[in-house]
Amino acid sequence: MDEHKTRISLPARMQKLGPEDACVVQIYGGDLGKRYSITSELTVGRDAINSIVLDMDNVSRRHARFFIEEDVGYVEDLGSTNGTFINDQDIQSRQQLRNGDLIKVGGAIFKFISGGNVEGLYHEEIYRMTIIDGLTQVHNKRYFMDFLEREMARCARYGGALALAIFDIDRFKSLNDTYGHLAGDHVLHRMAQLVAKRIRREELFARYGGEEFALVLPETSLDRAKHLGEEIRALVEEETFLFDGEEIKTTLSMGIASMVGEVEPLEFIKLADEALYEAKGSGRNRVVAHASLQGD
Repeated sequence: MDEHKTRISLPARMQKLGPEDACVVQIYGGDLGKRYSITSELTVGRDAINSIVLDMDNVSRRHARFFIEEDVGYVEDLGSTNGTFINDQDIQSRQQLRNGDLIKVGGAIFKFISGGNVEGLYHEEIYRMTIIDGLTQVHNKRYFMDFLEREMARCARYGGALALAIFDIDRFKSLNDTYGHLAGDHVLHRMAQLVAKRIRREELFARYGGEEFALVLPETSLDRAKHLGEEIRALVEEETFLFDGEEIKTTLSMGIASMVGEVEPLEFIKLADEALYEAKGSGRNRVVAHASLQGD
């Protein structure tokens, strides 16, 4: 071969997979961070005979399988009751996998990793799991607390406005009881996608816990934060969440606080929480903003 000729590299989706070039990592539910190499076939289900055992009531005894065929990765649903999803799309039989695909089996989510540097990609994913929520794919509470502390310190030092919003889905327990936990997961994920599109680069959107979310809004007045909150509230109210043929309508309630001066993060969060409780107590599906919190 002429050493001066350009070497041609195949795109990742066209590269053939060797025995150590593909794996799935559990990023939500159960054994977080556990890696499963796909050397031949991995079955997933509730029975102990499976390669990956998920003790969840929304997982079938033999739910799905991962496998390599002709050096290409696939996932196949094995006739499960609740289905197998790739990037939120229900698959009917088997489907080819590409690096980075998210596969949902019951209440668990796996990420498919493939290519020539699986070890490096795996460690990147483990780090990502420390700051990103596996279900909603927005930042998690740990990252939120770090970000909030940094922005509060900057606000106290240089002045300016800082707003904090905390919101959750109204009657979420009833939604789960009526439609099932998989539907609840779908609503959380879809709502997070909708809200994330409205957030600017310098702002932070995070899952605070359960059905509760938070927004950190630097250089944002209380009035501006409330305007954004109303936009988000209306966006969710107008959305029809479709899951398994069922149309699910839902709303959210939001509490907002603003900071001027130097205060503690937990005190700031408490003020936004109090506004959220007021929104809940006054009828839900509304936004309540508290006056600025003035530090010493």
